[in-house]
Amino acid sequence: MRKRNEAVPVRKLSVCVLFGGVSPEHEVSLRSAESVLNNLDHAKYNIFPVGITKNGSWIHYTGRDYGLIPTGEWETAPENRRAAISPVRGQGLLTFEGDCVVRERIDVVIPVLHGVNGEDGSVQGLLQLAGIPYVGSHVAASAVAMDKTLTKLVADQTGVRQAAWHLVWSGDLENQRERVLDMVERKFQYPMFVKPAGTGSSVGVSKVRDREELSTALEVAAEYDGKILVEEFIRGREIEVAVMGNDSPVASICGEIDSGAEFYDYEAKYITETSQAYIPARISETAEETVRDAAVRIYRAIGCRGLARVDFFVTYEDETVVFNEINTMPGFTSISMYPKLFAASGIPYPELLDQLISLACEAQRT
Repeated sequence: MRKRNEAVPVRKLSVCVLFGGVSPEHEVSLRSAESVLNNLDHAKYNIFPVGITKNGSWIHYTGRDYGLIPTGEWETAPENRRAAISPVRGQGLLTFEGDCVVRERIDVVIPVLHGVNGEDGSVQGLLQLAGIPYVGSHVAASAVAMDKTLTKLVADQTGVRQAAWHLVWSGDLENQRERVLDMVERKFQYPMFVKPAGTGSSVGVSKVRDREELSTALEVAAEYDGKILVEEFIRGREIEVAVMGNDSPVASICGEIDSGAEFYDYEAKYITETSQAYIPARISETAEETVRDAAVRIYRAIGCRGLARVDFFVTYEDETVVFNEINTMPGFTSISMYPKLFAASGIPYPELLDQLISLACEAQRT
């Protein structure tokens, strides 16, 4: 019998960190996972790292050297087990060893998956069926935010200004290339941006200055998505703000990215060292409040939960705020803006993860 006033031990939450994925952003996810796993408090949580290889195999990585994740060496660790999250409620994480199946209770999942097959509502649907709380937006909001054209349609309803845009279908590009090029040139002046509708991390994104570059950029974007977004060029600072919360989301201070390149592309984000972040952003207090307010409005309109990073342009001439895009599972690498922005707002990385886990459990109850 427990003595009076004796503390009741608190059960550690079992947290599954999903990473990798069948996605062009696989490598970014590996880097994010390394940082998340290194910042989770092992005294508070039982941690189950589960990686998804590029060919779709699920592996329970039992090693504690998280530095092997970005290199890909984690896939061949000797104690690894095949794994799966069961859609059957109550079964949780299944790991396989020979003919044996081990079931592990999972209290919450952090799907550190970027891009298709992870951030687009697919994994969220699996976790919803399984009845397991998870960090981030639910199915509908994830799907809408992943498709830049759908995001644009929702953002239109908020009254927040955004860059003018035009949708190109890859099928039309194949069959009516000259007509498509003529239509885009009538709508926009050079330079302009070309983006696949459903990728993040600037994968497949091009800045184009003439018809030949436009034609090539459309082809590149079509390799990633059948829907291609063409946008007007906005001359301004690239501003990012982190948002966190469920029914009452809050925005961090604003950060600014100086890409040191034509734009903040994949190489500038993750490979080269040309980019520089400014926290806080080099904008006026009025512009910062406008950005933060717009970020929360768009976050709520899409129906986001847990977290998102919302990106804007603030024009050089008069600090007009222009919405760019929203990312429902932003990068969590050691250089990523989302954790940096909240750290600068007074919430260090480990505490940020604690709050996101709490929000996931709260969202499951509502």
